[in-house]
Amino acid sequence: MAKIKSKIVYLCSTCGDDFPKWNGQCPACKEWGTLSEFRTTNQKKKKAISRSSHSLNEILSKEPGSRLSTGLHEVDRVLGGGLLSGSIILLGGNPGVGKSTLALHICSGLQKKALYVSAEESEEQVALRAKRLSINPDNLFLSGENDLDGIIDHIQRIQPQIIIVDSIQTIMNSSLDSLPGSPSQIRDCGQRLLETAKYKNVAILIVGHVTKEGTIAGPKMLEHMVDTVLYLEGDDRYDHRILRSVKNRFGATHEIGLFQMNQSGLTEVQNPSEMFLAERSLDVAGTTIYPSLEGTRPILVEVQALVSNANYGTPQRNVNGFDYKRLGMLIAVLEKRMGISMGTKDVFVNLVGGLKVDDPALDLAIISSMASSTMDKPVNNSFVICGEVGLAGEVRSVNRIEHRLSEAATLGFKIALVPSLNMSKSIKRLSLDIELKSISYVKDAFQLLF
Repeated sequence: MAKIKSKIVYLCSTCGDDFPKWNGQCPACKEWGTLSEFRTTNQKKKKAISRSSHSLNEILSKEPGSRLSTGLHEVDRVLGGGLLSGSIILLGGNPGVGKSTLALHICSGLQKKALYVSAEESEEQVALRAKRLSINPDNLFLSGENDLDGIIDHIQRIQPQIIIVDSIQTIMNSSLDSLPGSPSQIRDCGQRLLETAKYKNVAILIVGHVTKEGTIAGPKMLEHMVDTVLYLEGDDRYDHRILRSVKNRFGATHEIGLFQMNQSGLTEVQNPSEMFLAERSLDVAGTTIYPSLEGTRPILVEVQALVSNANYGTPQRNVNGFDYKRLGMLIAVLEKRMGISMGTKDVFVNLVGGLKVDDPALDLAIISSMASSTMDKPVNNSFVICGEVGLAGEVRSVNRIEHRLSEAATLGFKIALVPSLNMSKSIKRLSLDIELKSISYVKDAFQLLF
């Protein structure tokens, strides 16, 4: 019997390319310290199964693939209507945020035959968690298998409609000479699971750990392979969790779903605006309300700012939930265009509830909060503020203003500061119980607010 020879190559954990020699910097993506060693064999690969081709008319004449409802409205919203058969979903998040709990809730809500593969925990541990969460056990199969070939054998035998792999960093292909969690193992196992999802026409949800930078551990190629990438975000200081889509081939990206973590697991939050405004500060200088838009969902967020004299040397600039560099730009606009001295002031900005917003429409609310705190003049509680601020102090238009205003009117706000470029006829025709104030420059907003 001929001896199988192996050779050493070096795989980049960022771009997934491999190289014959080690380098401190990846020649492809130029990242430093991302190459790791793994062995490959010259063993002959099995001949790939040839698949038939079909004309476009033939494919379009067939019934479209139906989506499977997870039984969780928030998850269905993020996925674009539910799970699609033949798709593969990657779920990432920090340790302890609730990834495994969410996966069990999905298995229970589907009411379809499901296979839960947990290589991190024993079957007994998963069963105890499922019992605590009151998960329906009728159609749920558990496996502690960590070998990829064994997992595929289970799939062949059970024939489930959905498969949960928890987690991809603990699954291994015994034909590779590397440890579980290495870039080569993650890449190969991800590819095999992708082929299984397409060939068996089943939905596969892969749970993945994240690095200290907040990205899913392993080669970036894994995110390119899958159809959908979801992140479950949360803070130990709060009991709510945010499920966010950063990639979705079958729906909108940057869509979010909200949950609350309690003893019974994850509970859906139907009205997030009420949750974030439940402890709203009234008649306090430095607070404003901003109508955010996360995907297609409008959410009202309380913006807090505290500006005080810097008595301890260099002024501090701290921000929570917003881009630090953009805060510096807004401070410069406030000082240059509005004549408010900020060079000797400590500035603290916080989005209440731990929500992270990457939306330029937040600019006007933040700059108004800082001015309110500096002048010690509260903003009227019935105001909502929305608009992007430019370097010249102009207020620029924002997208989907109708959805933002509708949410504000529903929650009882009476006056909205709206960029003048958004004051179209369609906005004026909206039968909303809210007064619109046209804003062209920051000074126009300040005249109305203060």
